[in-house]
Amino acid sequence: MPIRTPQRPGARTPRPTRTAGPTRPARTAALTVAAVCSTLLVLPATPAGAGTSASGGGTSASGGGTSASGGGTSASGTGTEARAAAGAVRIHDIQGATRLSPYAGERVTDVPGIVTGVRDFGAARGFWLQDARPDKGPGSEATSEGLFVFTGKESPGVAAGDDLRVTGKVSEFYPGGKEAGGQSVTQLTGATWKVAAPSAERGGKLPPAFRLTPRTVPSAYAPRAGGDSIENRRLRPGRYALDRYESLEGMRASVSDVRVTGPTSRYHDLWVTTDPRQNPTPRGGTLYGGYDEHNGARVKVSSLLDLDEHPFPVANVGDRLRGTTEGPLDYEQFGGYTLRATTLGEHQDRGLQRERTRPQRPDELSVATYNVENLSPKTEPAKFDRLAEGLTTNLSSPDIVTVEEVQDDTGPTDDGTVGAGKTLDMLTEAIRKKGGPSYKWRQIDPADKEDGGQPGGNIRVAFLYNPERVSFTDRPGGDATTPVEVTEKDGKPALSASPGRIAPQDPAWKASRKPLAGEFRFKGRQVFVVANHFSSKGGGDLEGDQPMEGRFQPPARHSEPQRVEQAKLLNSFVRDVRALDRDAVVVAGGDFNDFPFSPALEALRSGRALTSPMDRLPRNERYGYVFNGNSQTLDHLLTSPGAGRPEYDIVHINAEFADQSSDHDPSVVRVSAPWR
Repeated sequence: MPIRTPQRPGARTPRPTRTAGPTRPARTAALTVAAVCSTLLVLPATPAGAGTSASGGGTSASGGGTSASGGGTSASGTGTEARAAAGAVRIHDIQGATRLSPYAGERVTDVPGIVTGVRDFGAARGFWLQDARPDKGPGSEATSEGLFVFTGKESPGVAAGDDLRVTGKVSEFYPGGKEAGGQSVTQLTGATWKVAAPSAERGGKLPPAFRLTPRTVPSAYAPRAGGDSIENRRLRPGRYALDRYESLEGMRASVSDVRVTGPTSRYHDLWVTTDPRQNPTPRGGTLYGGYDEHNGARVKVSSLLDLDEHPFPVANVGDRLRGTTEGPLDYEQFGGYTLRATTLGEHQDRGLQRERTRPQRPDELSVATYNVENLSPKTEPAKFDRLAEGLTTNLSSPDIVTVEEVQDDTGPTDDGTVGAGKTLDMLTEAIRKKGGPSYKWRQIDPADKEDGGQPGGNIRVAFLYNPERVSFTDRPGGDATTPVEVTEKDGKPALSASPGRIAPQDPAWKASRKPLAGEFRFKGRQVFVVANHFSSKGGGDLEGDQPMEGRFQPPARHSEPQRVEQAKLLNSFVRDVRALDRDAVVVAGGDFNDFPFSPALEALRSGRALTSPMDRLPRNERYGYVFNGNSQTLDHLLTSPGAGRPEYDIVHINAEFADQSSDHDPSVVRVSAPWR
């Protein structure tokens, strides 16, 4: 997925004073547990048989030495245990031709290799070891020549270029836990080693890096296994991008003159593409336009360098890393295959600019949607100022705004508070100070801990509206649990409560925000607006989707059925409005947490109750969120047929930038037809 995990890319924070890049908290915790438990183990896989490689084209990443991939366990000395005991095992034997090591759970001795990278910070310390004499036998392309040696919280005390003989236990570590659905990292634990030749004596020479290019990374993403695990399938690195990366696990890899497709995060990492022709966006990203468009040329880049001496580039989408970026290829929970750079290319700023949408004309109603990402009085004042600037300047002061992720007045403090008046007052006051309208707001407090999101925050959706341009029709009766109904008044549809929540007690909204419906008037015409924030792809309190780069292919979208049911409820509500007035103007906006091509959006548009004016944008411009280097769409503004042919604009001010006030770009739709 480009599926989201519960952890979203965050706004960049000041660089820590540590001298190497930080590890993410979840990974650190997982590795700390692994250190205590001697890592997660899997049963030894059946050794892959020798023979002709099924991998197809591409340059071989391996090279010389006798492979131990043929044959099974044997007392005659040809099995894995006998070879391990004899000290004849090399790295490609340990890695094997599948994702799981045939030596998992066994101890190997005197494995030769050159240190290619060292991680001596955090709780996941260790080093990467690569064989200087790679296997060149049949099927060698599938067997990696690199391996991670895990030393826990202890710095290994080795240097890149050291020639070692390492003894340790082979294990498969699952970043984030096996239940997260990701792939494993083959590694050695409890290791000891002898220095055959120090780096200084060898001149620091490293094995050559495998170049990741459009020729070496296949366009097909992953083998299909009907949703089952691909762990025990023989790797075909010439056919599938995931297999190519796995065949290089732990090895030195390089990219050259690459374009940034995912901006620098607060964790000092970014995403690049090795194929500039793969679904490019006009602003330099890579578009995720369908479940079969994984964009396997994307690679994550982090750094093993001292950040004080080699600051990590602060890059936006469309920037470039000029020259060579290289280092060991690793796998992590947050994004999968990651190039741990020991050499970083030169950052070239391409001058990406934040967009401004045009002001609405006097006869146009402008409705915007903006996910303000966990906003509360505890949020730093600068974020309020930047959100206000975005709404006032970049969005040209919309008439109505649906805002998502508004937290209660004590933010993440879990103290039973559910009111958000202070949060919304602070936002509207910041807008006024920036020269914007004196917005008023409407919302309904949720029941404590019932709507998901950050624990204690009680996020909800709300309306901002400019009373100089539109009026809000207030009708009492709306609360956290009472469903709003569509009634008839003077021959027209009317809401039983305004604002009111749509079917708030339906099981479809478990641990999710409930839609907020409101009745407005513009130029004497009735307008219905619904603010939405559907359930997360990461799952939150429920089961999230499996990762795109995980071991289950294709990945299961566990969270999808809930959003489909939510979409059906919203669609039914709009149908109820249109049953009383076929030409009613309805705008449904918000963070729907799903793609334009998803079943959830199809359910929203069912029966043409709603349409997506975004569809009239050029295909490569339909995005407002960047996840794992993929530009995609999660936020939408849908309109009823009575709204005519609105003009749609996604205003790129956040998602493509390292410096963000939210991880979402806002969108705006301008409706004019009904009152001409």
